[in-house]
Amino acid sequence: MRFRPKHRPVGIPSDLPMTSMIDVVFLLLIFFMITATFVRERELRSTLDAVREGAGSAADLSPQIVEVELRNGRSAYRIGARIMRTQEELFGVLTELPKEGGVFIRVHGDAPWGAAAGALQAAQDAGFLKRTYVPAD
Repeated sequence: MRFRPKHRPVGIPSDLPMTSMIDVVFLLLIFFMITATFVRERELRSTLDAVREGAGSAADLSPQIVEVELRNGRSAYRIGARIMRTQEELFGVLTELPKEGGVFIRVHGDAPWGAAAGALQAAQDAGFLKRTYVPAD
């Protein structure tokens, strides 16, 4: 009779001591759970909570959209139905709007780049921390 020896892959033991490994993992889990510190975030207040309490409206959460267009050969800024011809007029309107949602500056293809830069500057001067340039085309 010819007996063949069993071939085992090199480096892999046949029986891993799983009981010891499970014990170590369980002890590590207990250690991290006990030593972890949990902090309540009392000072942080979300915008949704402010709206629920009546400090604002749902419109405060959405960003303002400023359209930069070319009208009658001149650059113009439009927010909704309101049209402003100068950067100063735009600044005056933006100072009255809620700042939390930010502002989108949507520039149409025919508008000059100086008007787009002016809209971004007016938004920064009005106090908007979130300013986003969006090409319309």
